[in-house]
Amino acid sequence: MADVSQPANGEEPNRRDFLNIAVGATGAVGGAFFAWPLIDSMNPAADTLALASTEVDLSAVEEGQSIVVKWRGKPVFIRHRTAEEIEAAQAVNLDDLVDPQTDGDRVQKDEWLIMVGVCTHLGCIPLGNKDGEPKGDFGGWFCPCHGSHYDTSGRIRKGPAPKNLGVPEYAFIDESVVKIG
Repeated sequence: MADVSQPANGEEPNRRDFLNIAVGATGAVGGAFFAWPLIDSMNPAADTLALASTEVDLSAVEEGQSIVVKWRGKPVFIRHRTAEEIEAAQAVNLDDLVDPQTDGDRVQKDEWLIMVGVCTHLGCIPLGNKDGEPKGDFGGWFCPCHGSHYDTSGRIRKGPAPKNLGVPEYAFIDESVVKIG
């Protein structure tokens, strides 16, 4: 039976082998201590992580009312749509749309429309239903800077904007609270 404590070449382990192993291990630990702060500095800052998501209580938003919240430095439009607005959004022929998307693809619950309030043309903030009066030719939002008109689902219907208003990732935590981001 072979002696496993002996090196394969038949030589005895000596002090030099021990020193090589000890120096290598010390260098590896020292390198890890040096690298950790460098790697840790690449993590996002606490203020950035705080902006990653926001929770909004929708219980005070009545039907036909809109609110604007800030998420990641951008306005987010939240609209409690009326039955007429939902019906108008669902009745649109997709062939009439510049950026075809069904209303069902843009909402999780028919009565709540949640979208980023930044015009997809040049980044302006469209005017909306904040005062109760719909804007634009399609009862939704209107960007006065360049004339983009959005419908009751935030889809571009007329003007230079190439895309619909963006829909952020969101989830309903319960019936009256939504988490955006």
